[in-house]
Amino acid sequence: MNEDDRGGRGVGKRRGRPSVAERLESGDLTAEDAIELARESVLRTLTAAPKSRSELARALARKGFPEHVVEPVLDRFEEVALVDDAAYADMIVRTRHAERGQARRAISAELRRRGIDTETAGEALSQIDGDDEAEAAAVLARKHVARTRGLDRDKRVRRAVGALSRKGHSPGVAFAAVSDALRAEGDEAEDDELGLVDD
Repeated sequence: MNEDDRGGRGVGKRRGRPSVAERLESGDLTAEDAIELARESVLRTLTAAPKSRSELARALARKGFPEHVVEPVLDRFEEVALVDDAAYADMIVRTRHAERGQARRAISAELRRRGIDTETAGEALSQIDGDDEAEAAAVLARKHVARTRGLDRDKRVRRAVGALSRKGHSPGVAFAAVSDALRAEGDEAEDDELGLVDD
C-alpha cells in the first residue's frame, strides 16, 4: 500500500517518493497544488502551536517545498496575522519569564533559535527590566533552596546557583538571590523555634 492509498498527501521525499520540488519540475504537481499543500501543512502546524515565520519556512523546506512556494504561502499567513513574529516573540518572553523564571539572556537565545530577528526580539525583551529579573531570580532561588533542605550549605548553594544559571541569570544575580533565600530560610527557622511563625 503506498502513501496515496492511505490517504496521505506525501509532500516530502519519503520511501523513494519524489519531493515536492521534483514533482513540480516533472509536471506531476502544479504550482497551485504545491501552494495548497504548503498552506495545509502550515495550518496543521499552527493548530498544534504558534511558530515563527522562520520555523515554518524551515519545516516546509524539510518537507521538500521549494522557496518559490514557501514565500507566498507565508506572506499570506502574515497578511492575515496567523503568523506574527512580534506577537509570537512577546508571548515567548512573557511565558518564559513569568512561568519559568528565565532571564533575558536565556530568552534572547531561544528567540534567536526560533528565527526571530534582533530588532523584534529586542522589542519583546524590553518588557523585562532589572527588577523583574531580580524578582524572578528570587522566586527560583527560594524554590531551589527549599528543595535542598537537609544538604550541606555549599551543596545547596551550588545546586541553586546552577539552576538559576541554566535559566540565564548571571552568577552575581544568582548568588545574591540564593544568599537571600538561605538567609530568609534561616530567619524563618529561628522564628519557628521562638514560636513567632503563625500556624
